[in-house]
Amino acid sequence: MSPPFDRWVSTVSAARKAYRLPAWAQAAADEFVASALALLFPQFAPHGRSDPHAVRSEVQQLKALLARCVDGFGQDGQAVAAAFVNTLPEVHDALVMDATATFEADPAARSLDEVVLAYPGLYALACHRLAHQLWTSGVPLLARLISETSHRTTGIDIHPGAAIGRAVAIDHGTGIVIGETSVIGDRVRLYQGVTLGALSVRKDLALTRRHPTIEHDVVIYANATILGGDTVVGHSSVVGGNVWLTHSVAPHSVVTNVAVSERHSAEPDMPLGTRL
Repeated sequence: MSPPFDRWVSTVSAARKAYRLPAWAQAAADEFVASALALLFPQFAPHGRSDPHAVRSEVQQLKALLARCVDGFGQDGQAVAAAFVNTLPEVHDALVMDATATFEADPAARSLDEVVLAYPGLYALACHRLAHQLWTSGVPLLARLISETSHRTTGIDIHPGAAIGRAVAIDHGTGIVIGETSVIGDRVRLYQGVTLGALSVRKDLALTRRHPTIEHDVVIYANATILGGDTVVGHSSVVGGNVWLTHSVAPHSVVTNVAVSERHSAEPDMPLGTRL
């Protein structure tokens, strides 16, 4: 072997010796998601395990797995895990609302079981709600690994830092990107290919608001791109397919590629019936 090759081998060897993160981190994140979903939805629960003792045992197993993961990242796993399991009822309630909203938003959905078992949007929201709890608890790398589990499985990329409200519905979902500082309100509906992104990817803007705010009751149709930390889509608005939006719009707006108009109706079913 040549001297440059030998130097490269030495560099690889030194890097491996210096690396401190656990090699099993991604596999543990995948296992964590599966175990958490089994607690959050009966559709994923182990067959025949329904008594309270079994549920408590599963909670303790999830807690131990999380503590081991966090310890592996050099943090206090016991404290993080104890705080996390106390958020499971809140996460469960939010996901039930998401599932119900998804079922009610899609005429093709025949049952809540179908939504839970077969809709990638709900799976992505479930992973996000788990990851967001860890993100806000100061465990960003594990949160990112959980979001990547969802991204790899569904094609939906939601940064764990994004703040997402209640009763959100993601239909189809493939290609959706939701950036770190995005804020999404309640009862928002997103379709495939939507991007909530930044106007600039300069590194010195890392600690600033870079992504848009979507207020309550907004519908964003396929492949719309909404950019910028100062961009606010007002409540009860509809953003049409393929729209490129880098400025704020008032509540009750209808945004298309050719115009922004303002509706004067707050009927809850109006957005999906609006002709674009």
